[in-house]
This record gives sequence, structure tokens and C-alpha cells, in this order.
Amino acid sequence: MSRRQVISARTSYNAGMTEVTVKLSDELAAEAKAAGLLQDETLEKVVREAPRRKAVNELFEALDEIEAAKLPPMTEEEIQAEIDAARAERRARSGR
Repeated sequence: MSRRQVISARTSYNAGMTEVTVKLSDELAAEAKAAGLLQDETLEKVVREAPRRKAVNELFEALDEIEAAKLPPMTEEEIQAEIDAARAERRARSGR
């Protein structure tokens, strides 16, 4: 069983910041430290970018599924009809 290093954390309400505790194996912690990933600014950037990266990955997964379905391409008219139908459905749900 590998040992884990704990990166200390506390919550500071005055500064509007939350400090987080992370448990990493010694090896991973050393790699992260050597790469400069354990610095506050770097960690904040990584956490801020994670939701965008996740959304992009999900988009590409959906595109892969669409491509795998081997559906025939839609005409511009068919695309517009789908858009119009979705908008009409949205308006009907919102009561407009």
C-alpha cells in the first residue's frame, strides 16, 4: 500500500476562499510538485478549466456516437425544420 501525502487545507470565510485538502501518493505528489502543479495559481487554473474540458470531451463523444450511427446527412431544410420544432416545443413548455 502506498503512502499518501496530505496537502493541508482550511476554510477562510473572510477572503471568500476555500482551501482544499488533497491526498496523493508520494510518487504522484512528487511528480506534481516537480511539474509545478501544487502551486495555488496552477491548481486554480486546472480546476477552472476542468468543466470546460469535460464539456468538450462530452461533445466529441457525442459526435463519435453520431458518426458511428451512420445516419444520412440532413439537408439545410431538414435542419431548419428540427430547429423550428425544438423552438416551438420550448415556447409551448414556457407558455408563450
